[in-house]
Amino acid sequence: MGLLEFSKLPVNTMVGAKWNTFKRTSANQPIDKGFKNKYFLTKSICRLLSLLQPIENKKLKKIEKETFQYEDEPVFILGHWRSGTTFVHNILALDKHFGYNTTYQTVFPNLMLFGQSFFKKNMAFLMPDKRPTDNMELNVDLPQEEEFALANMTTVNYYNFWFFPKSWDYYTDHYLTFKKASAADKKEFQDTFRQLVKISLHNTNGTQFLSKNPPHTARIKEILEIYPKAKFIYLVRNPYTVFESTRSFFTNTIQPLKLQDFSNEKIEEQILKVYKTMYDKYEEDKVLVPEGNLIEVKFEDIEADALEITKKIYSTLNLPGFKEAEADIVAYLDKKKGYKKNKYNYDPRTVELVEKNWKFALDRWGYSL
Repeated sequence: MGLLEFSKLPVNTMVGAKWNTFKRTSANQPIDKGFKNKYFLTKSICRLLSLLQPIENKKLKKIEKETFQYEDEPVFILGHWRSGTTFVHNILALDKHFGYNTTYQTVFPNLMLFGQSFFKKNMAFLMPDKRPTDNMELNVDLPQEEEFALANMTTVNYYNFWFFPKSWDYYTDHYLTFKKASAADKKEFQDTFRQLVKISLHNTNGTQFLSKNPPHTARIKEILEIYPKAKFIYLVRNPYTVFESTRSFFTNTIQPLKLQDFSNEKIEEQILKVYKTMYDKYEEDKVLVPEGNLIEVKFEDIEADALEITKKIYSTLNLPGFKEAEADIVAYLDKKKGYKKNKYNYDPRTVELVEKNWKFALDRWGYSL
């Protein structure tokens, strides 16, 4: 079991940021009372680790010249937070031809090619064994969403709201949807993402990158500009469940990460707003995806028959590797049959908020109480 509870971490995930990224991200951001010790400890460790960056950069030049068989056809698992994206990610990652961002890479994306063994052991010793919000397994080598990794590689990142929630709206408009982002910002994001994919494939010995990252739901246009042959799996789930689960996830996760005061009421407001923002951008951009490169799936259908839906995903997107991975996938799904999910009893206020703000999703996907 990990030494520290997630909620009591003395630093936040910016410890693994590039020094220049840390400085640019935190520039002109007020650090509220009660968070200064965490900020300065995070800053100090980040500065110390940055001394290793020149060694990492030399090794990175070699990686950037590597090519991978399906590098130009990455697979993106899309969907709002708490829509089952982690479960699907874990299933598909059992296919060994896929490469992915690991949990270690999420925090230390700039120490992947030098010193990984040492830092991984320390991270494994400190981190908890279960994700605090839903009891999903945590391990330094397990597949993980890449937005936190990108936050430590570039300032052009939506997850900066975890650290500086008072700028949440700015990050949404500029780095989630890119609607207000400059051309230079968009290029920086795309160049950084290409680099992350290269490193991830090299690190996990994969030939095709498998992404699970909710913010990408609003970035199909920007992704297709990098990878025109990209393939997409879009998950939806009962909005009542998504609201309850996201509220729990956000209010718990933000506590050890934030450097500014931000109330639970304001978090709730953002959840309600961002859901529609992501949904609208997805609907706007999905028409750009070439025919045969997008599949939309209800998570409830996956819960009912995960193996059959997995086969359908492979078939629809014309993905290689299912035959070789089938035995591992079946074993994983058999193991998960006893997994206990959080149960939600929707109070009248939850029902009112969802039906007032997310009725479009209820109607579009045919959900009801």
